[in-house]
Amino acid sequence: MIGMFDSGFGGLHVLKSVTTRLPQYGYIYLGDSARAPYGPRVPEEVYEFTKQGVEFLFSHGAQLVVLACNTASSEALRKIQMEYLAKKIDRKVLGVLIPFAERAAATTKNKRVGVLATAGTVRSDAFVREITKLGDIAVFQQPAPELVPLIEAGKQDSDEIVHYIQQYVAPLLAEGVDTIVLGCTHYGIVQEQIKKAAGENVRIVSEKDVMPTSIINYLERHPEIEKKIARTVPPQFFTTGDVVHFQALGSIFFGTPINAQSARLGI
Repeated sequence: MIGMFDSGFGGLHVLKSVTTRLPQYGYIYLGDSARAPYGPRVPEEVYEFTKQGVEFLFSHGAQLVVLACNTASSEALRKIQMEYLAKKIDRKVLGVLIPFAERAAATTKNKRVGVLATAGTVRSDAFVREITKLGDIAVFQQPAPELVPLIEAGKQDSDEIVHYIQQYVAPLLAEGVDTIVLGCTHYGIVQEQIKKAAGENVRIVSEKDVMPTSIINYLERHPEIEKKIARTVPPQFFTTGDVVHFQALGSIFFGTPINAQSARLGI
């Protein structure tokens, strides 16, 4: 199976786009809702939580794990690949940063890119590092700490979240960006509100648009992994938080009703 790990619900929005493009594979999703959001946490915590999530997905049959969480990708992926996976050469873990950076670099026309992300992702400077590798591009970051809690509370259509989106997008527009990267999985659920706040001349790059192609390309390059992935099995959903709440809000993110199971990490 292909595993997908996120700090909460946001990765379900990404998973939906992946399963639509690649319906032939089996999928297992884990949302660490009990410890979300990851953005304000220190890097050591993010790494430990992410490692626990990866271990859980491997133990449940995942051959390939995608870190949908941008904070996990920016603060834990490199260490997981260099240290943890050294003993598990038959399993792989992918992040979102490099494909995101490549899409942003290819999208911008004026070489000014904005990144809307959690505090942890902004603190890591991971997007700045990866995007600027690809050309003479100015990158402007804006933390958006209020968005994830509001989305996780089911307030994605509220006037309150529109207010914060306008507040967070304004500094990026002031820098003249023509492209905004949604550096958190949760933001995809409010992509239309962000697009409206940014204006028609600003392009939005979201994970749900990038990850399906990235996974397709990866599996084409690594047939040894692709042939091990289970086919035609129903997707499985796990959460470390309240299962009833996860199913209710998760169904909105995924687009269809989901049945979730409880997961315990770090035990």
